[in-house]
Amino acid sequence: MTIQTALLQGNKLLEEAGIAVPRLTAEVLLAHALGCERPYLYAHPEEELAHNPWLHYGRYLHERLEGKPTQYVIGRQEFYGREFRVTPAVLIPRPETEHVVEEALRVGAGARRVLDIGTGSGALAVTLALETGAEAWATDISSAAAAVAAQNASRLGARVGIVVCDVTDAIAADSMDLIVANPPYVPEPQREGLQREVRDWEPPIALFAGETGLDIYARIVADAPRVLKPGGWLIMELGFGTLNAVTRLLSAWADVQAEPDLAGIPRVIAARRSG
Repeated sequence: MTIQTALLQGNKLLEEAGIAVPRLTAEVLLAHALGCERPYLYAHPEEELAHNPWLHYGRYLHERLEGKPTQYVIGRQEFYGREFRVTPAVLIPRPETEHVVEEALRVGAGARRVLDIGTGSGALAVTLALETGAEAWATDISSAAAAVAAQNASRLGARVGIVVCDVTDAIAADSMDLIVANPPYVPEPQREGLQREVRDWEPPIALFAGETGLDIYARIVADAPRVLKPGGWLIMELGFGTLNAVTRLLSAWADVQAEPDLAGIPRVIAARRSG
């Protein structure tokens, strides 16, 4: 079995199963099995696969055909130009969440202490620690997620204090200049309508937020004024269609502003603590 033949067979299996971008997926899985980068596959198409890489490739294909996201199969995902370890204990970082980083760099420039609520893989906390040099803290209710975030922070050389708690329960008053969050925002009634890769594999606690999807937004907005220093900023990712409801939650805040993603959809909301 050569690399070229393995790619053709993998692509065929994935395509017949209706898996998105089958060719790219086959390349990523085979490169992972071989421990190489994707360009190597095209530079060595006639190379014979050894027994172990072939077995690993077959297992990876099977897992993907069962619905397991590619990121969980290979154990990593890029975010803001850095590679983060991911497991089913954490939400897979999305490109859209990079807008939270960009907004934080814009309105929170000069922040000396930053908090990431519901950190998951640590993507936001680690990125902001490295991009700004600020003292970064992160919370997550899941100890398994906190362990993944700690590994990512250590591997990428970011100093992040990680606390296992619910939202901001363990964070001291008037201690933060900037809070960021990509909270759960999928309404529970929409569970069955999600892609199986999301519904069946990603952690429900990082996805669902009650009947309306607003439960965690409401809790963050309610306690953030206690945690933030006067004039500090709160920045949150927005779920589709949540802009008006979240804006109402922030009615007592100053300088409330929403920023769209590249498709023009409101993606991030920022607000400043008054006083």
